[in-house]
Amino acid sequence: MRIISGAWRGRPIIAPEGLATRPTSDRTREALFSMLTSRLGSFEGLRVADICAGTGALGLEALSRGAAHCTFVEREREAIAALKTNIAKLGANAEIRATAAEGFSGGPFDLVLIDPPYGTGLGQKVLGTIKLAPGGWVSIETGKAEAVSVPGFAVEAERVHGKAKITLLRADLLATSDVERS
Repeated sequence: MRIISGAWRGRPIIAPEGLATRPTSDRTREALFSMLTSRLGSFEGLRVADICAGTGALGLEALSRGAAHCTFVEREREAIAALKTNIAKLGANAEIRATAAEGFSGGPFDLVLIDPPYGTGLGQKVLGTIKLAPGGWVSIETGKAEAVSVPGFAVEAERVHGKAKITLLRADLLATSDVERS
């Protein structure tokens, strides 16, 4: 695995051994950040939360592209060890919260990246405890057949990439907004 773009482009990051952590593929991360870039324009100065962080690939990608700070939330010990190594190697401006996603509260964040285990609905559950900055964005990665619906959030876009589906949400859009799909 590697950082796709930005100041750390091409730099490798490590993942823990075993199957407990499912890192987002380079292809899916590239698609997600392309979607976000077209909507945000720039990541400069953003405060980011990477929930169910695993290796930290999503948050580190945002930091590489100019985000000011990332809070990583992860509970698995092996993933936290890999995350600490990745943060130290890159000199990232970040903090790790070693807690379960459903027990985390914080913010406000400009961008929340959630990549929970597929089939758990956890991404949708944790949004109730996280403060989103005005105009903030949320990305939830799920299995391609999973539906994402969160009261108070409108789906801005959905994209399927292999076994994964990326859903972008906004808190300040009307629930009746058109959804861009492909």
